Amino acid sequence: MSEEKVLVIGCTHTMDTACIGCSRCMVGFNRKAGEFERYDDSDELTAILGCGGCPGSSIVQRMALIKLWNGPMGEVPTKVHIAPCIAMHCPHKDTLIEKIQAKAGVEVIIGTHPFQPKDIFAV
Repeated sequence: MSEEKVLVIGCTHTMDTACIGCSRCMVGFNRKAGEFERYDDSDELTAILGCGGCPGSSIVQRMALIKLWNGPMGEVPTKVHIAPCIAMHCPHKDTLIEKIQAKAGVEVIIGTHPFQPKDIFAV
């Protein structure tokens, strides 16, 4: 099996204020949990990219920069995952996902980790 280079795209606002370094996406990838079950140990999480802010109008340019910056290192994404902060909570998700799918040129997978809290205050 070929080595996959995985890019996760999430909500810039959530990534900056609530997700604390996107640790759940990274833990999910490292544990091969949720939508990351499809990968093996030779596959790599190469980047976590914010959408650029509402309404996501700069996502295509940001994806192009990932290719520009990472291309010389051989780290161009072969799979793109849409994080739960966009897939489940973003009011602009349909437009964002449409733009990403139209321009990625690789498989776009909706979802990353399975670590959604069931209850906020339950012990």
